[in-house]
Amino acid sequence: MFTRSDDKITTTQASIFLTNSVLGAGILTLPRGVVEIVKTPDVWLSVLLGGLVVLGVIFVMVKLSQQFPGLTIYQYARLIVGKIPGGALCSLLILYYLVIAAFEARVLVEIMVFFLLEGTPSWAIVIPFIWVSTYLVFGGINSIARVFQIIFPISVFVLVIAYGFSFHLFEINNLRPLLSEGLVPVVKGLKSTILIYSGCEVIMTLVGHMECPKDAMKAMTVGIGIPLLIYLSTVIVVIGGMSVDAVMRSTWPTIDLMRTFEITGLFFERFEFPFLVIWIMQMFCNFSSFYFNASLGISQIFKVSRTWAILGVIPVIFVFTMIPKRINDVFNLGNDIGYAAIVLFFLVPCLLSLIYIIRKKGLKQNV
Repeated sequence: MFTRSDDKITTTQASIFLTNSVLGAGILTLPRGVVEIVKTPDVWLSVLLGGLVVLGVIFVMVKLSQQFPGLTIYQYARLIVGKIPGGALCSLLILYYLVIAAFEARVLVEIMVFFLLEGTPSWAIVIPFIWVSTYLVFGGINSIARVFQIIFPISVFVLVIAYGFSFHLFEINNLRPLLSEGLVPVVKGLKSTILIYSGCEVIMTLVGHMECPKDAMKAMTVGIGIPLLIYLSTVIVVIGGMSVDAVMRSTWPTIDLMRTFEITGLFFERFEFPFLVIWIMQMFCNFSSFYFNASLGISQIFKVSRTWAILGVIPVIFVFTMIPKRINDVFNLGNDIGYAAIVLFFLVPCLLSLIYIIRKKGLKQNV
């Protein structure tokens, strides 16, 4: 088996694990992606509303997982709908994790080549990134969670400092007027905001690894609440500092905001470089979470040893990472992941919960 009986995480670790699974490339692509659809300053409402919708789905995920203590989605899905349908459903989830892991790695490549390592071949960045993550994943979920506990506060600290210094560029008029075109643009923006919350599906494996599964709802609410606040702050700060039109013309608006100011006299006078370095660490956490969940699924569904499951994922992620040829292809892949996330949000937890409730009532009636 992939999971060890002693490979458990605490409630705090579960919260941070979920937060680090959700926080990733979205903070760099979110403002532009949502603004392109909404086209009004009401983007922050789409992010807030999307977060509330995700909270509802998380409630379903947690309650379903709590019915099967110590088991992951890959194990209890087959108990609910049978081996073949459950295996097919979980295979879709594994493929989703592989693709979104590749997306995170490719965004990392695009950022590093554009801002830090110009002219470096993509494979030279991807391969070391995957191998370092492989080393971490071999340690199990507890080792991953402990690394996340180290990186998370550093990421938040740098982010708060950077946003604080950029606040002198903030213009409240860039966020006005409120609902000038009604709620229709806000609702349209929901499908783009789903991408930034992609990763919360890891809840269906996290609960099975928790030392205290009864605290899962509290842990997951905090775990998704932190990214919600960070993404909401990002949209408000970026649009308030740049305006809607400027964000639509920018490829990486969050980074471009950091490049618009200098703080003389400090160790770092320009904040885009420390911000990028720290956020690359955060994207490493994000990537490692999906890597772990994909290899976990392969191990538990196909009864493959832990070692071969982890190593077998490496070439698949590498190929998926190298498929997009241009930056627009990367953004299109992100949109496709968003649509897939919407389907999986409802297909996996909601469908399994409905079938579980029906079967449970049927068993009680037969008794």
